[in-house]
Amino acid sequence: MTTQTLIYNGVLLDGTGREPITDGAVLVEDEHIVAVGARRQLTAQPTATLLDAHGGWILPGLIDTHVHVMLEGLDIPRMLATPFSYNFYKAITHMRRTLDAGITTVRDAGGADLGIKQAQADGLIVGPRLQISVTALSITGGHGDGWMPSGFAFDIWPPYPGMPDNKCDGVESVRQKVREVLRAGAEVIKVCATGGVLSPTDHPEFTQFTEEELRVMVQEGAYRRGVKVMAHAQGVEGIKNAVRAGVHSIEHGIYLDDEAIDLMLAHGAFLVPTLLAPLSVLEQAETKGNMPEYGVRKARETIEVHSESIARAYQAGVKIAMGTDAGVMPHGTNLRELGLMVNIGMSPLEAIVATTKTAAECLGWQDRIGTLEAGKLADLIIVRTDPLANIRSLEQPDNIVLVMQAGRIVKQL
Repeated sequence: MTTQTLIYNGVLLDGTGREPITDGAVLVEDEHIVAVGARRQLTAQPTATLLDAHGGWILPGLIDTHVHVMLEGLDIPRMLATPFSYNFYKAITHMRRTLDAGITTVRDAGGADLGIKQAQADGLIVGPRLQISVTALSITGGHGDGWMPSGFAFDIWPPYPGMPDNKCDGVESVRQKVREVLRAGAEVIKVCATGGVLSPTDHPEFTQFTEEELRVMVQEGAYRRGVKVMAHAQGVEGIKNAVRAGVHSIEHGIYLDDEAIDLMLAHGAFLVPTLLAPLSVLEQAETKGNMPEYGVRKARETIEVHSESIARAYQAGVKIAMGTDAGVMPHGTNLRELGLMVNIGMSPLEAIVATTKTAAECLGWQDRIGTLEAGKLADLIIVRTDPLANIRSLEQPDNIVLVMQAGRIVKQL
């Protein structure tokens, strides 16, 4: 027997970019949406549960396309002293805070294995739906290599059953490593195509992996029913190599030039800005003192050019999907990213579309989530404030008064 829920008396923002509908309503049947529109247009069963939005704003469940649920902060001494299994229990809290912020789906960019995904899907963990990459592939001495100048290594995600070692060099080594992460359950392949801010022995502008190596990753993913590649890519040459090789999304995109932007437009590549990441490195260094010196130095160097690059890409029409690098900053603070997106020129409505419709397209799950439309999963939130008038009001989880995930209410204030 089906059960219906009618959410009504709200301002409906469906995630497509269309103007809001006053006195909007959504009719949910079991896990799916069956009708969306003005209240007068919707007819529910007499036995339907009525859910009054009390004049709030009804939005699709939000999507963060770049998180690390197994990580929060980079306090290396503390992490070295933490028992291995403790991190899995911490992830439960990270995921709960993310869901409470209104984010019902995430793409994990390294650290969450198949067990974490299955635990959420089976209801053992309450948190956002996961698309997983398992680990982030790195060259020796690259962004994903935790070797320290002391000679000791600190790998954020050390290998264990279900978590392959992430380092590979040369075409055939890369081919085998991609096959290993796919075997481990990866739904997207994550690669570090350049250096980064929080890696100890490189710089964001350093190019890592050749175009040929990156192309092999794309080919191996394509053999698995079109598994895509997401590339940590901050330096411009690494970005160009990744786009030319057919990478699906560029993560961070700190140093973009006109040629890189033109290539992204020509190839239809997504850009996931993570504007919050370098800002959070500086904030945590100042307030908690828990960031390594090399990370703070590189964050200061890149923060301004990062915003300028994303602004130019936006103005050129590159497809932008919201992603934060949550884990670098505390989970649950993800929606600060939307205010930063507005700061670089996006309208509040465009920032919301980037966090719903475009983000779902980036994940390849646009047939299931991302907009409030009949046939899609009933992922939605109710917000007590007007996000078009004040996008930063979404930063406060208390303003997210209801979260529904696949028809089930998982938060209600």
